[in-house]
Amino acid sequence: MLGTLSRLAVLLVFFLGAAAPPAAAEGIEVKRAALVAAENGYFLEAEFDITLTHVLEDALNKGIPLYFSLEFALTRPRWYWFNEKIFETRQSYRVSYNALTRQYRVGVGTLYQNFATLQEAIEFLARVRLRDVAERGALAKGASYPAELRMRLDTSQLPRPFQVSAVGSRDWSVSSDWYRWTVTVSP
Repeated sequence: MLGTLSRLAVLLVFFLGAAAPPAAAEGIEVKRAALVAAENGYFLEAEFDITLTHVLEDALNKGIPLYFSLEFALTRPRWYWFNEKIFETRQSYRVSYNALTRQYRVGVGTLYQNFATLQEAIEFLARVRLRDVAERGALAKGASYPAELRMRLDTSQLPRPFQVSAVGSRDWSVSSDWYRWTVTVSP
């Protein structure tokens, strides 16, 4: 009798475990980033893995726009003084949903692009390409420069009631860690 009950318990645990959906990691993670040389200068290419929490998806689908902030800095190390910031920028992205057209919209400055699904909008947001990070002669050949990058949900852009809810909430604090790498300019 005890052997039969233990077999049933093992089967029950197996079926319950198989039926449970896999846990998805929520947040933002930097997959890769690079400073690429072009004819006119240098530009930033980055790719993120962005997964919104259910609370953020629900807020977005109810008409609350989400603002994301991309922060990038390129530094010149100096032994005699503090490091010098060669380039520092903050780019804002606005993700919104229009219930009438049933489309998601991603805005960068005054430029907007519409998407049929949230997944397409997030994939667009996850691929970053910034022009004019540094002019062609701004970086010395053969030198190395520390660079850092991150993307985060800018909760200060949310409506006031949501800003209060966002304080200390894991559902509203979506951010990547600082991604740091060294840029070496080829001679």
